Amino acid sequence: MPPVSREVHDALIRQLSDFGEERLAAMDSAGVRISVLSISGPGVQIERDTATAIRLAAGANDMLAREVARRPDRYAGFAHLAMQQPRAAADELERCVRQLGFRGAMVNHHTNGLYLDDPRYDVFWERLQALDVPLYLHPDDGFVTPHVLQGAPELTKATWEWTTETSTHALRLIVSGVFDRFPRAQVILGHMGETLPYVLWRLDSRYALTATDRRVRRKPSDDIRGNFRVTTSGQRSEVPLKAALAAMGPERVMFSIDYPYESSEVAGQFIATADIAEDVRGRVGGGNARALLRLTA
Repeated sequence: MPPVSREVHDALIRQLSDFGEERLAAMDSAGVRISVLSISGPGVQIERDTATAIRLAAGANDMLAREVARRPDRYAGFAHLAMQQPRAAADELERCVRQLGFRGAMVNHHTNGLYLDDPRYDVFWERLQALDVPLYLHPDDGFVTPHVLQGAPELTKATWEWTTETSTHALRLIVSGVFDRFPRAQVILGHMGETLPYVLWRLDSRYALTATDRRVRRKPSDDIRGNFRVTTSGQRSEVPLKAALAAMGPERVMFSIDYPYESSEVAGQFIATADIAEDVRGRVGGGNARALLRLTA
């Protein structure tokens, strides 16, 4: 969480921990029928002890499952996973999907410096593909602060650091061949795609020119359009919305809020009034998520 005042910090913790009237009122203000809930970053991924991480993740999932069971008409869940042990993470994902009814998983960027393109995670990607659920790749701090950000704290965390960290992580998945090995795997990126939909032509052009020993022969845009979805979380501007729709296609853009860090009411008003076709608004506003996550509400 970015540095904030104690008052703001306490309010955010209260909102994140609430499953009752405050959260439901925020959803209602945005016209949101059902929310898919997950653990805010960094979660257990900064835990150094693997056994502790596994235990805490399972406990968090059990707690979330109990809350979802109380209001299945309003809530669904994403699994929280201890990626320190890939097979244990795969097993926990399967438990969450098959037994708890979760709709996928959210992973908060790297795990103590290990990224999801590492071959050790193939067992996890294999299980994700077999379960036919998506992975939401959520931002967090870099393993170390890049030199270019040294002395510029205004650009760290959510302002810019998280965007470059997450987009680069996503590109690592592409160039390492994760989607060669697991072609049906689906990854969700927030914040209108962490800038990737808007640089597809240049990515393809420079990749073809400079990556002469590349491991994947496809263009990066092929995987971005085929294996990624993007959400509107934390973006309230028609410029990136229209760019994402044009680059990805209307079936790959989904409404999201980033509550409580962003205003639910403002987010709902944005998507309700955006200058897009009504059929596209329906897909972005709920149809795409219902199809991908098998939501019935």
